[in-house]
Amino acid sequence: MADILETLRIKMQAAVDVLDFEEARRCRDQINLLRGGATAEDAVQADLSGIERQQPGAMGLGTSQQRMTPPPGWKPPPKPDPMTKGRSSRGAVKPER
Repeated sequence: MADILETLRIKMQAAVDVLDFEEARRCRDQINLLRGGATAEDAVQADLSGIERQQPGAMGLGTSQQRMTPPPGWKPPPKPDPMTKGRSSRGAVKPER
């Protein structure tokens, strides 16, 4: 395992030297998968194109949580009408608690 990691590290550095940053990114992601417990075959076959990384500079509590993106076509529900808040269906005012 250490030999594979060292080979990938050297390959990543060689890609950076020739300014092939896409190949360097693939090597980096494979190294991270191997360090995370994946087998060498799984790391080579993994599709890493959809992985999004946290943007640099995002620090503080809760920044490591994934951002939820709504599905295509989703619209937020309409906000309630403030003129009808607290009223029953017959028009009488409900007591506030």
